[in-house]
Amino acid sequence: MKKPYQIAAGRALQRMRQWAEERNPTVQLVLPMVEILALAKRSAGELVREAGLRVILLAIQQEADALTGTRHQHGPDRQALRWSREDGFVVVDGQKVPIERRRLRSKNGGEVRLGTYQLFQQTRTLEDEVWWKMLRGLTTRNYPLVTRSFAKSYGIEKSATSERFIQASRDKLKELMERPLSELKLCAIVIDGTPFKGRQMIAAIGVGSDGKKTVLGLREGATENATVVRELLEELARRGLDFSAPRLYVLDGAKALHSAVKRHAGAAALIQRCQIHKRRNVLDQLPEQYQPGIDRKLLAAYAMAEYADARRALDQLHQELDRINPSAARSLEEGMEETLTVHKLRVPELLRKSLASTNIIESAFSVAEDLCRRVKRWREGDHRERWAGSALLLAESKFRRLKGYREIPQLLTALADLHIKKGLAAKSKTA
Repeated sequence: MKKPYQIAAGRALQRMRQWAEERNPTVQLVLPMVEILALAKRSAGELVREAGLRVILLAIQQEADALTGTRHQHGPDRQALRWSREDGFVVVDGQKVPIERRRLRSKNGGEVRLGTYQLFQQTRTLEDEVWWKMLRGLTTRNYPLVTRSFAKSYGIEKSATSERFIQASRDKLKELMERPLSELKLCAIVIDGTPFKGRQMIAAIGVGSDGKKTVLGLREGATENATVVRELLEELARRGLDFSAPRLYVLDGAKALHSAVKRHAGAAALIQRCQIHKRRNVLDQLPEQYQPGIDRKLLAAYAMAEYADARRALDQLHQELDRINPSAARSLEEGMEETLTVHKLRVPELLRKSLASTNIIESAFSVAEDLCRRVKRWREGDHRERWAGSALLLAESKFRRLKGYREIPQLLTALADLHIKKGLAAKSKTA
């Protein structure tokens, strides 16, 4: 619920915009050439900032004059009276710059807010500026040293910067977790759990039919358990994600992920188990002297274009592992068929490599690890989630299209055909 001063500020902004649209007044700034040369000698940036500040002050003054009329003259259209002056600030170039502001009062004695002052005092730009610069490695300690561009500016001290980053990252996380998903046309969803600063972060990234990648959601948990995954998928459904559309789901192999996806998407879900996770799980069971050779055979099997050839190679490897280490053989056998889903769908090679693993998420979280290397102490609450959400949004802004995206129409056709076959098979069973 908005507070009274927020409502008053909003009304002042609305009144100012209406006045500007109806009257379309002009603001003219006159600077002596000597002063321009003096400012430009220091830097062109300082000239632009100083000119910008003076334009802001002129705009505020012009609105005040429009409300109060010409000084020392009575006017029938006068809406307010000049009252006094007090210290205030405007936000310029991501920092608060002190000014002396005019105060007005109405004829019945109440204060009249200036919409221009409210406009240029908005701190949202401050928070966005802090968020953007800190995600690029600037620390709260160095922030004022790097960003100060007005001698008397304030609001960029270490404590203020920290508070603004907390608020900005919280807003960004909320934006990430609430943005609608109903308009997305996804051919695949990648879901994986990643250890992050002592916790488990479950993330979902969608791949559009045009190859563009979108961060869908994020959940923090102590482990990659069914409850956390279920809540993540339920949240995606509430935001409009259609689980009835035939789609490829690339998972890391955790049973919680598998069961939750099947529960939500049913027959429309085709599961592709991450081949990289499978290789790691198998190799972890083996003595070191066997690992290089077995890994080469796994890579060769997954590189085969035809499903039958890849399955035959994995079956032969399973027999070999059964003689060397039965635990490794069981690890390969568990979910082996689902590691070959992209082969079954006859996905072309480049796209098959892109969708055969959860590397998309691991790559995004590598951005988070890089960002968080300077954070020395992790607190409870939303501390980890805020940083992870900010990192994923930063990674998303750098995402390129999926390698092999031109082959996605073939994948969509294969998914639709297989979905139809499953539907016909289900009908024949019930008949």
